[in-house]
Amino acid sequence: MTTHLLPTSTTLVLLPPSTRLSKNNNIAAQFCFPKTPRLRFSKWQCAAAVSLVSQPPIPQSEVGGVSNNGKPFPAEVSRTILELSSVGTLSTPTQDGWPLGIAVRFAVDPHGSPLIFLNHSTSKFAPDSKSTLLVQLEQYGLRTPQCTILGTLQKPLDATALKKLHSVWEKRFGHEVDEDRLFSLSVERVLQIEDFAEDGIWVTSSEYKSANPDPLRDFAERMIEEINTNNREDILRFCNIYIDLDFQVCDAKMLWVDRLGFDVRFRSPRNDVFEARIPFPREVRDEKGAKSSFNCMSQLAWEVEKNFHAAEFEKVKQLKKMEHGGL
Repeated sequence: MTTHLLPTSTTLVLLPPSTRLSKNNNIAAQFCFPKTPRLRFSKWQCAAAVSLVSQPPIPQSEVGGVSNNGKPFPAEVSRTILELSSVGTLSTPTQDGWPLGIAVRFAVDPHGSPLIFLNHSTSKFAPDSKSTLLVQLEQYGLRTPQCTILGTLQKPLDATALKKLHSVWEKRFGHEVDEDRLFSLSVERVLQIEDFAEDGIWVTSSEYKSANPDPLRDFAERMIEEINTNNREDILRFCNIYIDLDFQVCDAKMLWVDRLGFDVRFRSPRNDVFEARIPFPREVRDEKGAKSSFNCMSQLAWEVEKNFHAAEFEKVKQLKKMEHGGL
């Protein structure tokens, strides 16, 4: 994850990126890099890299799940939140009609539908009741995206279906449970919220079920921890180089990383806190691709900072000021 300097005899050829303006005033900077970026090249490898970047970029319709602001669709974010979580708040009416919210453990089936285990006292909810499941995912202690599943709490009656759900639970938690206490929650609608006090976005059942969880989800937290601990200078440099600012960033942290890029939160000299989205050069599908893109972007930012290369790309121009966020 560390930045490596190029040998003095090596020439790194960089092409200007294309830009794309989103409806919500975020500009996703597109940087042209080799398909397999490395920070140490021979002369022949550099020539091969140039031939690769001459290929046209992947259309967004082909990468799938790309929203206008360069971030995954809310449906994909919701699927990712549920895959990474195992505890949520279930709210459902009791037999006397009162709504009751309790913390529950859950697993998800291949379609993203929650499977919930209830104890004796809570397994007497009104049958086939309309219920909600609120699930939150804390990101580096600074942001808490969340989603709320709206559906019907049901008791699986088919023996085959119940056996499959029991297998899902055992795979998730590593132990068996009483099948009589397993309930499924249908997914009729989903409300996805980026953070506390933010406006939510409604997701339909078909959008949610057809979306895939982010492929980087299983190592995203570890990667963020490593970068924020060992690559602080790189994050500061990313903010100062890739974002259009009229001040030097005092402090910065990476909040989250996904297949399309990463979110950063940073502080100005006046102690104002901002948040911005910095996209990868192209979609990544695994940990190796994410680290390669990070290293390549680190090298380019270092080159620009040291005036070895001009900043021939459009910078992210719109920021979100955090009125209640910290750093």
